[in-house]
Amino acid sequence: MPKRGYHHGNLRQALVEAALQLIESKGPTGFTLSEAAKTAGVTPAAVYRHFEGREDLIAEAARQGYEIFADLMQYAYDKGKPSALASFEATGRAYLAFARKYPGHYIAMFESGVSVNRTPELAAVAGRARSVMEQAASDLSEHIPPEKRPPATMFSAHIWAMSHGVVELFARNSPGSQSPFPPEDLLESGIGVYLRGLGLIKPDA
Repeated sequence: MPKRGYHHGNLRQALVEAALQLIESKGPTGFTLSEAAKTAGVTPAAVYRHFEGREDLIAEAARQGYEIFADLMQYAYDKGKPSALASFEATGRAYLAFARKYPGHYIAMFESGVSVNRTPELAAVAGRARSVMEQAASDLSEHIPPEKRPPATMFSAHIWAMSHGVVELFARNSPGSQSPFPPEDLLESGIGVYLRGLGLIKPDA
């Protein structure tokens, strides 16, 4: 358990770290602020100096998660350059990698019921994460004739939804959802089917 006597900024972060542990083990609604305080090694009253309630604490955990997520997506996108296809596929793999490495953040972001519009800061960083995938989709679809080209926001939303579905059903040990294929293979093949349908990769690729 962390020691008492935090500096102001350190206490706030200690509470976020405690919340992430509890979110991962009990779910976003399975703990109280008092439990977060106990996990952080402080009194319950200390929590209210930094957060008005549990949702504010979860929103901060989500904001920090989106910061990591956006940076990871940007890194994956940049690593795939100059190939638009490689960049796009890398962002899909980065989604799976993030969900595995940062489960507490992932749950706070996508499963807590806390809106990305709860705070301007959360909305801004969530938008930054979305924009990376939208840019990757825009780059990849440049050669599709305009009349057949889906909007980049729709294109990226389809892949985001596919990535999220693979994570939820097959990458987080959901009961009764075992797949005979690794999640990475499911996502890669799914993206391949989608891109073939748009004519962006050859049928035998």
